[in-house]
Amino acid sequence: MDERAELREFLKSRRARLRPEDVGMLDYGGMRRVAGLRREELARLAGVSVAHYTRLEQGKADSVSDEILDAVGAALRLDGDELAYLHRIARRPSPCAAPESGVVPQSVEYLLRSFVMTPALIVGRHTQIVGWNRLAVKVFGDFSALPESRRTLSHLLFTEGYFRELYRGGWEGAAREHVGHLRVLLGRYRGDAGLVAHIDHMRELSAEFARLWAEQPVARVRSRVYVLHHPVVGELTLHGELVKLPEEPSCYGLDLFAAEPGSVSEEALRKLAGWPV
Repeated sequence: MDERAELREFLKSRRARLRPEDVGMLDYGGMRRVAGLRREELARLAGVSVAHYTRLEQGKADSVSDEILDAVGAALRLDGDELAYLHRIARRPSPCAAPESGVVPQSVEYLLRSFVMTPALIVGRHTQIVGWNRLAVKVFGDFSALPESRRTLSHLLFTEGYFRELYRGGWEGAAREHVGHLRVLLGRYRGDAGLVAHIDHMRELSAEFARLWAEQPVARVRSRVYVLHHPVVGELTLHGELVKLPEEPSCYGLDLFAAEPGSVSEEALRKLAGWPV
């Protein structure tokens, strides 16, 4: 993955989604050779020279100040996640500690096991699933049956048919959300060869992943709601929260899922957990 190309394609994708009329510019009609704003139009909006912006879009960002990046971000109407990503990919990557494969701190393992009515996963910075509790297996399937090299959320979403069936009509949204999160991780853990290799592998493995990656989504995973279609208990509405863990190289966060108290979905989770209903 070429870091200059990543910066270039990200800026071009955000420039392409803006039209002159979106930013208060007059459009005199006629054929436009580019989708969205031209470089000179974007530079004028950001208050920088065309040459300066062109160098940035070419990936030559070493001498660009934070103020200019903020100005370009404002002109492009980037949201908070996108602006943070722009700042990260415009800078040289800092040294990144390599994760210890499969190593989960004991305190985190104890925490995971304490969730008896909450499906819970420990996910790594490559979206690998490095820990899970009993109820997560009941809801999402037996992770231990998967080869370790394919035990990632990316593989589950893009290569496992049963996972697509679990999400059904919500699959596209979940897949896009996942790719956007991967791009946030790429910005956060720049220089992590394992993460870059995982993304490159998924682009080759799945045409759908490659399509979504090319669309340049950038968004941290926050609170979300999934409507799952479980083969045993039927429709299951779960509220997900990804809780970021302290800077442990082996794991990025704890992914927790809960049903609304008193709901049919909570009753279904109790059945799966083997609790009285």
